[in-house]
Amino acid sequence: MRIVVLDGYTLNPGDNPWTAVDALGDLAVHPRTPAAEVMERAKGADILLTNKVRLTEEIINALPDLKFISVLATGYDVVDIRAAAARRIPVSNVPGYGTNAVAQHVFAMLLEMYRRVSDHAQSVRAGQWTGNKDWCYWNSTQLDLTGKTMGLVGFGNISRRVAEIAIAFGMRVQAHVPRPKPHPGYENFSFCDLEALFATSDVISLHCPLTPENKGFVNAERIASMPAGAILINTARGPLVDEEAAAKALHAGTLGGLCTDVTSVEPVPADNPLLTAPNCLITPHLAWGTLTARETLMQVTAQNIQAFLSGNAQNVVNAHLL
Repeated sequence: MRIVVLDGYTLNPGDNPWTAVDALGDLAVHPRTPAAEVMERAKGADILLTNKVRLTEEIINALPDLKFISVLATGYDVVDIRAAAARRIPVSNVPGYGTNAVAQHVFAMLLEMYRRVSDHAQSVRAGQWTGNKDWCYWNSTQLDLTGKTMGLVGFGNISRRVAEIAIAFGMRVQAHVPRPKPHPGYENFSFCDLEALFATSDVISLHCPLTPENKGFVNAERIASMPAGAILINTARGPLVDEEAAAKALHAGTLGGLCTDVTSVEPVPADNPLLTAPNCLITPHLAWGTLTARETLMQVTAQNIQAFLSGNAQNVVNAHLL
C-alpha cells in the first residue's frame, strides 16, 4: 500500500516520528502541500493522510487508486465524506486525543487573564521589583477562580474535562447543549439555556462544532448580554465568534477579556481586529499540540490504518453513508 501524508509537519515537527505508520506501507511524508500540488502528490496513493489539506469531491474522484482516508485530527470537515462514501472509501478520524491538552490550555489562558503571570514576570526582569518601595506589588487586579461561574457551550469530552477542572478550582459550572444530556453527577453543575448562560457566567468557554447555523453566534448582542468583566474563551473554531463585535467590545471595556486559540482565518491575517484589541490573548491554534497528544494522534492513526488493512476499519466518520 502506498501511503501519502499531505501535511505532516504539525504532527511531527521533529519530535514525533512516523515509525508506526511507516511500518504499514510505502510511506511518503510531505510537510506541507499547497492546493495546486495536491493532485500530483496524491496520485497513486492507496491511503491519504491529511490534517488541514482539503480533499474535495473533485480531488477524490480524480484518484482511482484511493482506498482509505485518515484525518490527522478529530474534526473532518476538510474531507468531502459524501464523495468518499460514493466511492466506497472510508474516512477515519482520531477522536479524543487532545481532550486533556485542550482543557488544560483553556485554564492556561484563563489563569493568565486572571493573574497576568507573564506580565509580572516581565516587569520583574525589567527591574520593577528591584526598585520597588514595597516587598510586593501587582500591576493588575488579581482575581480568584473560586466562586466564579464557568459557562460551557457544548458538553462533549473536552467540555466535560473543562468542567471537572473548573469544579476542582471551586467554580460553579453550567452548560448549554442543543439536545438533552444526562446530568454528569458533578456537584455545582447544571444545564441551562444559551441566553441564561451568557447572562450569568463569569467565564464562557466554547466547545461546539462549527455549523452553518451557529457561525458568528457570539455576536454583538450576545456579548452585550454578558456580565461586566466576563471572559470569553474559544478553543473550538474561530468563525463561532464575530471578531469585529468582540474587538469593539474589548475596546469599549464591555467585554472583560477574550482568550482565543483560533481565528476566523488561519494563519491570522494582519488586519484581524483582534490583533489590536486590549485584553485579548491569541495563541496560534496550539491547544491540541502537546507532545503527549501528538504521540497519541500518531498511534491511533497507525491503528486506524492497520484496522483498515485488516478489513475492520475503525473511527469511520462516514460509516452511515457507505
